[in-house]
Amino acid sequence: LKDQFDNLDKHTQWGIDFLEKYAKFVKERIEIEQNYAKQLRNLVKKYCPKRSPKDEEPRFTSCIAFFNILNELNDYAGQREVVAEEMGHRVYGELMRYSHDLKTERKMHLQEGRKAQQYLDMCWKQMDNSKKKFERECREAEKAQQSYEKLDNDTNATKADVEKAKQQLNLRTHMADENKNEYAAQLQNFNGEQHKHYYIVIPQIYKQLQEMDERRTIKLSECYKGFADSERKVIPIISKCLEGMILAAKSVDEHRDSQLVIDCFKSGFEPPGDFPFEDYSQNIYRTISDGTISTPKQEGMRIDSKTTVGKAKGKLWLFGKKPKPQSPPLTPTSLYTSSTPNGSQYPIFSIEPVHYCMSDIKTGKPRIPSFRSLKRGYFYLQGPALEDFSHLPPEQRRKKLQQRIDELNRELQKETDQKDALIKMKDVYEKNPQMGDPGSLQPKLTETMSNMDRLRMEIHKNEAWLSEVEGKVAARSDRRHSSDINHLVTQGRESPEGSYTDDANQEVRGPPQQHAHPNEFDDEFEDDDPLPAIGHCKAIYPFDGHNEGTLAMKEGEILYIIEEDKGDGWTRARRHNGEEGYVPTSYIDVTLEKNSKGA
Repeated sequence: LKDQFDNLDKHTQWGIDFLEKYAKFVKERIEIEQNYAKQLRNLVKKYCPKRSPKDEEPRFTSCIAFFNILNELNDYAGQREVVAEEMGHRVYGELMRYSHDLKTERKMHLQEGRKAQQYLDMCWKQMDNSKKKFERECREAEKAQQSYEKLDNDTNATKADVEKAKQQLNLRTHMADENKNEYAAQLQNFNGEQHKHYYIVIPQIYKQLQEMDERRTIKLSECYKGFADSERKVIPIISKCLEGMILAAKSVDEHRDSQLVIDCFKSGFEPPGDFPFEDYSQNIYRTISDGTISTPKQEGMRIDSKTTVGKAKGKLWLFGKKPKPQSPPLTPTSLYTSSTPNGSQYPIFSIEPVHYCMSDIKTGKPRIPSFRSLKRGYFYLQGPALEDFSHLPPEQRRKKLQQRIDELNRELQKETDQKDALIKMKDVYEKNPQMGDPGSLQPKLTETMSNMDRLRMEIHKNEAWLSEVEGKVAARSDRRHSSDINHLVTQGRESPEGSYTDDANQEVRGPPQQHAHPNEFDDEFEDDDPLPAIGHCKAIYPFDGHNEGTLAMKEGEILYIIEEDKGDGWTRARRHNGEEGYVPTSYIDVTLEKNSKGA
């Protein structure tokens, strides 16, 4: 039975150790869930768009779907946190509390069993001592009886010795009887305690240990169930998150994304017209006849043709010359290839129609825009943003102005509502002075009226810009139609004056594409003077200059500087023969001076 008590001691200890082992497992699972949720949230935060409220980047359906998936994933991470919290509260915390109570209860039951065993051992020792004492007294009594019988049979023994031996025998016999009675009592008590120990006390302690171990097993079963329930409770929400991801994937619309791209990059410019053929052989085969009616006209035409051909040769892209720098300061509409000073790719600009430049050529200062926007990539929204969005193409400018007008109208409506509310409150204060001072509202009312006036002025200004843009777009469409008709007429001319070279703003935008314009514009172009030189430079490295708008140079060649580097890595230069173009700033040694011989 003592061995069984020890076995139960070991078994209950193993049960508590197993309980704590499972609690440790749950704790590690909670840490995994928490780390998983944290990593998911960090992942979502990393890939979430970091846009300001005023950002107007086109929202493609594929991007919106991805952002929705990120939101669903963030909710999914929240459910993992819920699982960890539920496991920590319902499973791990309960296991740790129960483990502490179980240790206390087990300790108490084991102490009761040890006390019962110690009491039984004490009773056994008392019984054993009384038994040994009774045995010893019996042996002494037997010795006393033998001494008495020996003296009684001895004839030489005196009567006093016999009486003394008899008294000693009676004393030992009496003591043996007392020890016998005491031993019998101790034996009876021990037998009773032993019966009580093995049939009442120990079974009760074992039963308590059994109930304790069964409760531990039940608690483990409940924790197993709670562990699974913590996961099962969030399954519906997780399923909704997954369904949301599927719906986000189904919401992707490729046609809508394509339309967004079209709306975003639609410039409003008309496509370029046909490039007319310029017949330079007219002067060679024309015969001069003084007797004909057309002689004066032919002579005049010959003089004009020399001038025209000479100037056209200096302007045509296809025949080696670059156009004169006489375009108004217009910004390129698109950039398709980013450039580097030592790379093999250079910018190719889309062509703006010549007739669009004609309407503004007289008012603008002749200047070719710089290459400062070459390194800014695909989008055309380069350069500093202007208040009237004049740096944007017409269509984009119209959209921006319309959006700003809508925002200003909303702000004006808010200010109007606030003004009405202040007026009503002022009327209430005037009728009921005890509610407030009407004069206290006057500063706020004045400020509101001032804001309304400012907003009306802003709206009027933006509407004027919008009308200007819409008028230009309509006028450009009309001029496009008229230009096509004139182009058909000019193609039939035999005189060199019928050919027309593109305006100088095509130097940056690309090769000339349209030439069907009135001659007065061509004459105005031809009479413009080139830009003055502001310095000179020496080529440190050779540059091929194969792309439009660039100027080829050899190592050691001296060029005139007519426009400084604007921060884009390109400098505008001119040769002695008048050919102009852009060269990499890092390829030349620049010397700026006030009075250069090219000026």
